[in-house]
This record gives sequence, C-alpha cells and structure tokens, in this order.
Amino acid sequence: MKQVNINCKTVPAIGQGTWHIGDDPKLHDREVEALRTGIENGMTLIDTAEMYGYGKSELVVGDTIKPYDRETLFIVSKVLPQNAGKRDMRRSCEESMKRLGTDYLDLYLYHWRGSIPLSETVNCLQELKDAGLIREWGVSNFDTSDMHELSRLKHSGNCAVVQDLYHVGSRGVEYSLLPYLRKNNIAFMAYCPLAMNGTLRKGIWSNAVLQKIAAAHYATVQQIMLAWAIRDGNTIAIPKSSTKEHTLENAAAANIELTNDELQMIENEFPAPDREMPLDVE
Repeated sequence: MKQVNINCKTVPAIGQGTWHIGDDPKLHDREVEALRTGIENGMTLIDTAEMYGYGKSELVVGDTIKPYDRETLFIVSKVLPQNAGKRDMRRSCEESMKRLGTDYLDLYLYHWRGSIPLSETVNCLQELKDAGLIREWGVSNFDTSDMHELSRLKHSGNCAVVQDLYHVGSRGVEYSLLPYLRKNNIAFMAYCPLAMNGTLRKGIWSNAVLQKIAAAHYATVQQIMLAWAIRDGNTIAIPKSSTKEHTLENAAAANIELTNDELQMIENEFPAPDREMPLDVE
C-alpha cells in the first residue's frame, strides 16, 4: 500500500470511510467483515465521526478493531460544531473513544465550522492533544480563507490534516487550498473520492474516457478514480465500503499507476479550476 506522511507518521494512501456504516443493525457483521478486510489489505486508517449514525458508526469501528494491535491502526473521528468548544469537546472526544473502545485517537477533526469561535475550538483541540487523548488534530470542510484565518491563531502550526470532498468531478481544492497545504506541510484527506453521493456523481461512473482507461488497466472506473485521487503522493483517500468485495477493489486501486497520457485524458475531460471555487460538500 502506498503511504502518506502525517506529521512524520506514515499512513496508507487509501483508508476506509464509514459514513452510513452502522445505520442498519442487520448489516453489522457484513460491515465489520468489510472493514477488517480493509485492515488485512493495508487500509489501516479508518475515518469515522460522532455524527455518523449518532455514534453507531463508531460502535461498528470499535467492534472491528478489537482483535488488532491498536498501534498498527490509525483511527480518525470528528467533533460536531456544536460540541467544538470548551464546554463539550472533551466529553465528545471521550464518548467517541468509549464507543471505539480505545484510550486515544490518532486524529481528531473539527467536522465543519459552526458558531463557536475558531480560536476556542483550536485551543480545545490542542488541550486534548496535550492531555494525550488525541495524537493529532485537524479540520474538515475548510477552504483557503478558513485556513488563513486558522493560521493567525495560537497553536495553528499543529494542524496536521485538512479533510475535504475531492474527486475527478470536484477539483475546487486544487486552485489554492492544496498549494497552501503543501507549502505548510499539512496532509490532505479526500472524502467521497468515488462521488458516491449527491448530484456530483452524475455521469462520472459512465464517462467514456474513464471507462477506456479502466479497461486498459483491467480495472473499474471507481478504481481509476481512487488511483487518480492519490496520484500526487500527498493525498489520503477514504472511500466507504460495506462489503468485502468492494473493499478488496478499493485496496487494489493503490497498485494502479496512471500514465501521463491517461492523466492528461482525465484532465481534458475534468479540467482543474482556473479560479477560486466554493467547496463542494456532497
């Protein structure tokens, strides 16, 4: 599995997302099997959130990781905006850890911006790190202007990761955000790299160019999308899978090397933005 650095710690370039995991109790065993299949095939980074199923996703992840050496895993969760202040953040973090069955999180993300001052949220995240409850912290659904605001705050240099939506049909982060993150050694995590949800999915999976490239690699369009998302060596993609078969497909995408000609074909079909774009979130 290809690796990406987060503050000198290496993590797999393809991890596992869990949005909607845990929503249906009847699927519990199948979802655990899918996540464990990912772990066994190098996808040891698992991303979840207290919002997902109101904690049910974290419970499934907790059941998944019980047999494994905790130090071999990289577990990510997120705090809701309304809980991201001095009154509730520690409680939220501890409740997430309890559901996950762990005494620390490798990464804790501020899920999206709310009404609590950013300075208060950052201070609380840093307090959790200083207390040893989390090893790194970061932000989600932040654009370049948000990051510039963050950069003016105390402890901003400890922001390790930014997580945003990113796939071939949604490349807004490339214009200014990704260059900013590279310059400041902040890792980027792409959620929904397969355009699984929302209107942005329309037409991508059936795109003739992507299908042609997929056929050349004896792969699926979804695998080509994942290989494209991690092409720069600095991006972590976190596709969601609830079946063993789909998980194996995701893991295999890490072995696909797109040629320069193929990358140009994708560029022509899905061009990078030439101006600042608002973030897509679905």
